[in-house]
Amino acid sequence: MKKLFTLLLSLFAFSGFAAEPAEEGGKFDPGQMITHHIGDEHSWEFAHGATLHLPVILYGKNGLDIFSSKNFYDEHGNLKPYNGYVKEHGHIYYANEAGEPLTETNAEGEEHHAGPLDFSITKNVASLFLSVALLLIIFFTIAGRYKANAGKAPKGIQSFFEPIIIFIRDEVAKPNIGPKYERYVPYLLTIFFFIWFNNMLGLMPGGANLTGNIAVTMVLAVFTLLVTLFSSNKAYWAHIFKTPGVPVALLPIMIPIELVGILTKPFSLMVRLFANITAGHIIILSLFSLIFIFESIAIGPVSVAFAVFMNFLELFVALLQAYVFTLLTAMYFGGATEEHDHVEDMGFGGNVKDHH
Repeated sequence: MKKLFTLLLSLFAFSGFAAEPAEEGGKFDPGQMITHHIGDEHSWEFAHGATLHLPVILYGKNGLDIFSSKNFYDEHGNLKPYNGYVKEHGHIYYANEAGEPLTETNAEGEEHHAGPLDFSITKNVASLFLSVALLLIIFFTIAGRYKANAGKAPKGIQSFFEPIIIFIRDEVAKPNIGPKYERYVPYLLTIFFFIWFNNMLGLMPGGANLTGNIAVTMVLAVFTLLVTLFSSNKAYWAHIFKTPGVPVALLPIMIPIELVGILTKPFSLMVRLFANITAGHIIILSLFSLIFIFESIAIGPVSVAFAVFMNFLELFVALLQAYVFTLLTAMYFGGATEEHDHVEDMGFGGNVKDHH
């Protein structure tokens, strides 16, 4: 009865996370399971036994190679070399005669595994395509509804998203960017819905941890940095290189600090989103892991209860992190485009009077 109850709990708990059970008689490794689910892979495992093998696209010594990731697994699901390649810890390397990763020595005398350039459609890339398709379908549908129902009250999916769009425009863009807010609204709406949708998709059964991938959050942060820099005006750069009220003697110290500050803003955006989403997944998976670690009828219900609570909390965090990223982005745009109608005494050590 105890084993049956534990099995039922495990099926419920891991239905959304596709747990890889330990070999019969083996010890359950929560660290390996958690790393497997928050990381990227060349196949997409929705549930145990339900795996979508994605295309592997490699370029290297053998030229261009395209094949299914299924070729890296035998009939028992164990990894094996294929066509001169071997897969290890989510990376693909050249295989030596023993079927192990080929080791090479670089100019500094350091040994490393050698591998081809990997352009594969991984789980996160496939999830990215899915979320983009979902966004396009939803918002092209909404745009069509606006054209068809011009002048009429919104209804259906249009009525759900319209308050959110108006909120981003009126409560995020307008007060933080100022008169030129309209040109930035499309970008702000794009990153808000992109982050929110992918946060939510990551909480679904078999979902990919896309926004918990630091490469994805880095690209979003770099886009924000580029838009900020290309939108910046003279006043923005004057504040960095000729900071009002700062003595000339301090400029060699202040200028590097201000330049570093330009990079720390997108860096904080990148790390905040990545850390919050990844931490949420790790906590939920850790709570579920307690079922397999203790195999106790007393621990099981408690573990599931806390995990379900955390899952509901993550639904709020998914929206909150999208909002915070969008809000901070709008604030950075506002700082870069802020107009100073008149600045008196741009020398250092005097008084500065700004009239906005």
